[in-house]
Amino acid sequence: MTHHVNPSHTLPAPGTRRLLIKNMVCPQCIRVVREDLSALGLQVHHVALGEADVTVPGEAEPDWAAIRATLLAAGFALLEDPRAQLVEQIKTHLVTLIHYPPPGPRLLNYSDSLVEELGRDYHYLSHLFSAEEGLTIEKFIIRQKVERAKELIGYGELTIAEVAQQLGYSSPAHLSRQFRQVTGLTPTEFQKLGPASAARRSLDSLV
Repeated sequence: MTHHVNPSHTLPAPGTRRLLIKNMVCPQCIRVVREDLSALGLQVHHVALGEADVTVPGEAEPDWAAIRATLLAAGFALLEDPRAQLVEQIKTHLVTLIHYPPPGPRLLNYSDSLVEELGRDYHYLSHLFSAEEGLTIEKFIIRQKVERAKELIGYGELTIAEVAQQLGYSSPAHLSRQFRQVTGLTPTEFQKLGPASAARRSLDSLV
C-alpha cells in the first residue's frame, strides 16, 4: 500500500530549468505534470514531488504564461517567489518522508533531514514556515503523520500498534493522543466508523 517516492537530492542538469510547483502530493501528480509540460512542447528531464526540470527546444525562453495556466488548470501552481519556493520544498520533503518513506528504519529526526536536504539553518526554516503557513513545522508533521495513520488504518491490514510503530511513535498511546487532537477521535474510534461513514469522510477532509 506504500508507494516509495524518491525525494530529489540532485541539482538541475546544465542547461535545464527547474520549475518549483505547488500542490504536488502524490505519484499521480508526477505523471500529470510530466504529461502537461510535455504537451506544451517542453523537453521534460526529471519530475519529482514539487519540481520538474525542463528545457525548451531551440533554447528559446519558456512560455511562462502557458506554463502557469497549464499547471493551474491541473490544480498546481508555479512558484516564483523564493520564500514560497523554500516553504514548498519543506512541505514536499516532509510529505515524501512521511507518506512515501524509503525502505529501512523510520526516520525520527525530521529537523536534521530538512537541514541536510535544504542546506539551511533549522531555526530559519522554522521561522519562515511559521510566518508563511500560520503553523509550525512540528504541527505540520503531526498533521501529516495523522493523515498517514488514517490511510493505514483504512487499509485494515495493520493493528493500531503496528501503525504507531510504522510512523515512528514511541507507543500506541502517543499516536492516539495526537490522532485525537487532530480528528477528535481515537484511532480505534475512527476505525469503527468504517470507510463508508459520512462522519469518516468528513474527517478525511480535515488534513
